[in-house]
Amino acid sequence: MLRLLIACCCTALLALPAFGQSPASSSADSRLSEARAMEAVIWAMPAVNYDLMRQEMLSKTAARENQVIYWGRPLDWHNQSLTPNPDVIYFMVFFNTKEGPIVLDVPRAKGRDSLNGNIVNVWQMPLEDAGLLGADKGAGGKYLLLPPGYQGKVPAGYIALHSDTFGGFALIRANLASHEQADVDSAVAYGRTVKVYPLAQAAHPSATVFTDAKDVVFDSTIRYDASIFNNVDRIVQTEPWLPRDRIMIDQLKSLGIEKGKPFAPGDAIKAQLDKAAREAGQWLEAKYDAGMPPFFSPRSRWTYAGPLEVIKAQENGFADVNTYPVDARGLTYTYGYIGIKRLGVGQMYLISIKDKDGQSFDGSQTYRLRVPPNAPVQQFWSVTAYDRHTHALIRNMPRASRSSRIPDLQKNADGSVDVYFGPSAPAGKESNWVPTDPARQFELMFRLYAPTKALFDKQWQLPDVEKVAAS
Repeated sequence: MLRLLIACCCTALLALPAFGQSPASSSADSRLSEARAMEAVIWAMPAVNYDLMRQEMLSKTAARENQVIYWGRPLDWHNQSLTPNPDVIYFMVFFNTKEGPIVLDVPRAKGRDSLNGNIVNVWQMPLEDAGLLGADKGAGGKYLLLPPGYQGKVPAGYIALHSDTFGGFALIRANLASHEQADVDSAVAYGRTVKVYPLAQAAHPSATVFTDAKDVVFDSTIRYDASIFNNVDRIVQTEPWLPRDRIMIDQLKSLGIEKGKPFAPGDAIKAQLDKAAREAGQWLEAKYDAGMPPFFSPRSRWTYAGPLEVIKAQENGFADVNTYPVDARGLTYTYGYIGIKRLGVGQMYLISIKDKDGQSFDGSQTYRLRVPPNAPVQQFWSVTAYDRHTHALIRNMPRASRSSRIPDLQKNADGSVDVYFGPSAPAGKESNWVPTDPARQFELMFRLYAPTKALFDKQWQLPDVEKVAAS
């Protein structure tokens, strides 16, 4: 009887509907599975964002982990990562500590050459800032990336970064004195003095491998379809579960994603995953369109670059056991990447998705931003236009931004600067113009490098962008 009872129970368990199967007798399983799939997209977004960039590097360039991929000129539309800065030279290191600690050796600032860097784990949780306004304060430093649970001795002279994931990346920006070729060459040469090597080779490190991706269409924009679950599966298979995320183990298992097992969804399951991913994308888009908290005043169209709860949680490493802003974090990594340990010290970002009148930016119209004089920065400011829907640089445009370091930028008599956005430059304003695609909407990001107290005290305020008549 006992054997018969066990056999019946096993048969019943095998008969339970799997993901993608929704028997006529009950649609609850299907609804639950789709809801779990939507939650998985939102929860996993920062790691998916990381994996998309890593996959682009591995599939489209010769670069590999623990090497340096860089862009040997100011970024243009070929770089389709999320809201990048086209007014610096980008260097990235995707590190992997499974074989042991990795050293990221950042050079000392020299003359006009300096770096602003950020180092994060797979979940883009900040580990440390580096460079002129980071932990080394421009003196240079050896940042030691340690694997989860590392118990070894940390040698003297290193800045130890204890990570809870094996993977992660460093985004390093070499500052540009201007876009003149000589200054670009200088910034590239300086950035190429960064070194990456295993701690085990510290006595005699091998030469760091650099790969230039300037002509590669490097597309890491978010895909809201079933393929996003392949990114999730890669993270589950290669990284340890974090204690705060263990609730997702069974959630993902019900979708076919389980550590140590292949993820091979059939056509019916893929169709449901596609639907869930699309709906998650629509939900996140609605959250983004609602706007972030305004920065300068309650009515200002310039907002913080991310939800304040995410900024706070990242600064303290998600240490507050009473908060875990998964939804807001998921939103943040749909339109940007990287985590900053001390936002507002090395850099501050502001976003505008609507003009002064509350209308979305239309690429067929012309707009003006008047940047007041005496911007509160020790380094420079810049403003960049992005595709409103992909959050990447607008494709096929000759440039994407204007900055205070552009030599021919025209200034008004009072020192203010008018920057124009539109499908064509206003007469005589070509040097102050950022082109837009007339067939697409766009959004703006204003960056302040080494911002001063006047910004945070609101003594200096950036006005809203206004629509103007094309001339």
